Amino acid sequence: MLYQVSHAAKYFGADAVFEDVQFEIRSNEKIAVVGRNGSGKTTFLRCMCGEMSFDKGTVSMPNGTTIGYLAQKQLEDDELTVRETLMQVYTRIFELQAVLHELEEKMTGEVTDRLLAQYASVQERFEALNGYHWESEMMTVFTRFGFRDADLDRKINEFSGGQKTRIAFVRLLLSKPDILLLDEPTNHLDLNTIVWLENYVRNYPNAVVTVSHDRMFLDRTSDVVYDLEYGKMTRYTGNYSSFVEQKKNSIERRQAAYERQQKDIERLEALIDRFRYKKNKAAFAQSKIKYLEHMDKLDPVQKADDRTFKAKFVPRLKGGERVLDVENLTVGYDQPLCTVTLSLRRGDKVAVIGDNGTGKSTFVKTLMGQVPPLSGSWLFGHQIETGYFDQQIAQLSSTKTVLEELWDEYPELDRTAVRTVLGRFLFSADDVFKTVDMLSGGEKVRLSLAKLLLRKANLLILDEPTNHLDIPGKEALEDALSGFTGTLLFVSHDRYFISRLATSLLVLDGNEAVYYPLTYSEYTEAREKEKATVVQEEKPAEVKQEKRALSPEAKRREIKRVEEAITRKEAELEEKRALRFDESYYHDYRRMNELEEEIDTIHNELEHMYEQWEILNQ
Repeated sequence: MLYQVSHAAKYFGADAVFEDVQFEIRSNEKIAVVGRNGSGKTTFLRCMCGEMSFDKGTVSMPNGTTIGYLAQKQLEDDELTVRETLMQVYTRIFELQAVLHELEEKMTGEVTDRLLAQYASVQERFEALNGYHWESEMMTVFTRFGFRDADLDRKINEFSGGQKTRIAFVRLLLSKPDILLLDEPTNHLDLNTIVWLENYVRNYPNAVVTVSHDRMFLDRTSDVVYDLEYGKMTRYTGNYSSFVEQKKNSIERRQAAYERQQKDIERLEALIDRFRYKKNKAAFAQSKIKYLEHMDKLDPVQKADDRTFKAKFVPRLKGGERVLDVENLTVGYDQPLCTVTLSLRRGDKVAVIGDNGTGKSTFVKTLMGQVPPLSGSWLFGHQIETGYFDQQIAQLSSTKTVLEELWDEYPELDRTAVRTVLGRFLFSADDVFKTVDMLSGGEKVRLSLAKLLLRKANLLILDEPTNHLDIPGKEALEDALSGFTGTLLFVSHDRYFISRLATSLLVLDGNEAVYYPLTYSEYTEAREKEKATVVQEEKPAEVKQEKRALSPEAKRREIKRVEEAITRKEAELEEKRALRFDESYYHDYRRMNELEEEIDTIHNELEHMYEQWEILNQ
């Protein structure tokens, strides 16, 4: 057992965040902790890493176990360059490298068995720490988070707050703790980086515990899910989708068992009432009373906390068939970011996707008149009314109450109508008298969506509407927008959200903007086909060859040919592997990445040869 906490509890004042929690990490498990906003997930991680402490409970883990958490790994010295900051992770490698150099100097003289054994031992530890490839690894992770090579020599204090957080995240990943704690790791990452991070987490050699509202990320990275609900934790084996199904079935089974037991209790109580005062049946009644007293009674099933907002976006006007025409619209600030040509028709639902910094938010801000265009034009159609959700404005700051914030924007509504709308977005009773400044990020998003609903627009332009929403909130928004009869143009990096809503995609890549009349799954499938290797393309020819009837002599010749090809390919693989230790490769992360791709390709070719050899020998 790598980590275990028993009967853990945490209180804020008299309120319990969670109680009697059992949690464990076995070996290198990839664990997801899920629950609604405010259920205590982040608090639990902070207690695990020591930033906070459990008020009750026993923690067990082997001595020397390291736990890495992003909040712990903030950048202490912002006068250092990024390179200096990241290289702190490799201190042990540099120490071993110095020892190796020292031993190599000694080996220029008399070489003893003891000296050779010492050198071999140090070299083994050096290789185990990835000593020959640390620079390639560092550059790969760093550039995957959207940085350039030149950024390595910039000081930390030259970066924005968000960039500093990403640099801290890079350093955390490179440090490879025994237990890696990730709290909303996909926030503010673009789709390509999220996909890369999924692969990184899946292949991470140690344990990972993730808190996230990104359902696809959880599906692809977790093999265990802990559900934190009503202050209790329940462990499920499998990914997120498996957990959802298991939890639903578990509730149904427990509810059925509870109802059966209640019926049994009612039947027994009726028998007792009927016979307890009859002499010849008194003993029978007493036995049933004792049976009831010793019965292990089931608690009523606490249903899943599925409270969420209910909304239906209804346009005031149908609007024209031509909703928006964009012609060579170049957007940006000091420099052009992208040029867009696009035509929207009534009922289209278009997702704008692309890497960070390609101009997604700038594009929608330009359409809404918040950023002046650099060139080009756009035109909204006849009777088109726009409703705009801005991820930054949604995190509004105000001393007004929730009721005042909404009512001031729509003064023509009466108090009942305003409170009804707020109630749909889970602002009920005294919640409406909270000041906006006191709201959580998710509550501010819900308030902004309530304003958007009352606008009754037939063209909704949304910039990252799912940020700060928990999973039930995202699902509620998906339900609300999937039934929207108007037109939708939205920016998002939530792949579930995109898959559920988008009928087409506008992909920003570099300075290009390409429109694809495809759903997200169709688009990703098409991209995978483009990346297919030459070997995969040759598969059909191999199949035909396998099906062709061969004479015994021809088969022997073919087996020999395949065996010789395998021998040559295995020798080629060993040559490529040896290059990993060549200075010209392990000091050049680009060449190292190309080498790894070549090795993967050879592996694939060998797999096909082995399959072909097995078929011929059957």
